[in-house]
Amino acid sequence: MLLEIALWDIVVDKILLIGLGSAIGGICRYLVSTGVHKLLGRAFPYGTLAVNALGSLFVGVIFVMLLERFNGFADQFRALLIIGFLGGFTTFSSFSIETINLIEAGELYRGLLNIFISIILCLSLTWIGVLLGRQL
Repeated sequence: MLLEIALWDIVVDKILLIGLGSAIGGICRYLVSTGVHKLLGRAFPYGTLAVNALGSLFVGVIFVMLLERFNGFADQFRALLIIGFLGGFTTFSSFSIETINLIEAGELYRGLLNIFISIILCLSLTWIGVLLGRQL
């Protein structure tokens, strides 16, 4: 019984951390995406690309830092930062619908460009983030 209570407390703590991180990440996504759209316009999904690119860089750095530097708190920080914050900050669903909207609007080139740039940029930035995280 005591073990069940302790495990429940751990699960609840992680759920609260994930919820907190998601809320903050979602707010940051809105702010960054809106700011990017104000700067660059809405002819291309620049805002979603920006948050997904930044999120890819951040996940590389944070993942390495948690694995190699903060072993004692890795589970809590992983719940808060990777699952919560970056889960709320990045947005594959927006990327998907914006790409479909471009294609359905007859903008096949822009839709394919969005796919190509998003995949290459985000994977590259994740790798750079891993390398940066190892240098810190």
